[in-house]
Amino acid sequence: MIDVKKDKKFIYTIGIITSLIIITFLVSLNMGSLKIGVIDVIKTFLGQGSRAHEIALFRLRLPRIVIGILIGTALAVAGAILQGVTKNDLADSGILGINSGASLFVVAYIYFMNGNVYDGVSNFTVFTMPIVALSGALFGAFLIYILAWKNGINSSRLLLVGIGINTAFTSLLTIFQLKFTTQEFNRVLAWTSGSIWGTNWKYVMAVLPFILIFMWITLYKSRYLDILNLGDEVATGLGADVEKERRRLIIYAVILAGVATSVAGSIAFLGLVSPHIARRLVGPKHKRLIPTSALIGALILLIADTISRNLLAPMEIPVGIVISIIGVPYFIYLMLAD
Repeated sequence: MIDVKKDKKFIYTIGIITSLIIITFLVSLNMGSLKIGVIDVIKTFLGQGSRAHEIALFRLRLPRIVIGILIGTALAVAGAILQGVTKNDLADSGILGINSGASLFVVAYIYFMNGNVYDGVSNFTVFTMPIVALSGALFGAFLIYILAWKNGINSSRLLLVGIGINTAFTSLLTIFQLKFTTQEFNRVLAWTSGSIWGTNWKYVMAVLPFILIFMWITLYKSRYLDILNLGDEVATGLGADVEKERRRLIIYAVILAGVATSVAGSIAFLGLVSPHIARRLVGPKHKRLIPTSALIGALILLIADTISRNLLAPMEIPVGIVISIIGVPYFIYLMLAD
């Protein structure tokens, strides 16, 4: 009876969040330097819009919105996995150094492949950036895991080591950015602060397979997150290979976070906040928590991107900064409440 009530609450929650995403999607399509009314949006989708409206919607806004949904989903699910594996409410790929490791590798790759970042990124670079970012994220996760290991993984030690690695990678990234010209430095700085400016359908196609595949795998493996939350001894007693499953789940989180970072730069706190909101709405069971976190992450990123594009238009605020304004107070609240 309890499960039936929780399932109904889960369905209602998913329905409400999905409705909010659709509303934000439509608002985001309308808003920008070129205002497009609802009727004109509909006409454009039916092939009866003006050339300017077609360019604004199909080439600029729509791919950016789709990327926002994918990135928000990936980072939120990565955060839910890391919080479940470490049993630590403060775990997040942005805090642990996974995002900064991916950013460091991507910036270095763009520099060596293109020479001049401001002139643009080649198609080859766009489709290989997720692999490069993944390599950087895995390198960061490997360092954290090795340095935090001491007769097993302690969640507090893992978090502290991750914060240290994040600081080191961020410092290296800043040093590396000094190789760029002033104009290039400003653009790279905006991207590393978290930005989905300039994305197009090529970026969507580059990250879509990774996010869809590992989202499905994570949902399939969600029961292991529930088992791990019972404690290592209980999980072992239930027949789970604790360290093996923990490593696999961390790898899934690293892949999702790394691929997201390859497109959007380092967006912190989204993976921290989304699972906490989802947990309050649908409870701790991961088969409900993961999809709810994914939708909340997508919604937060869409709202933040709409604000970042329009608050100081025609100037644009990096979306990562807008999310940090939301996330930092929540992070402080968690620290004080711990």
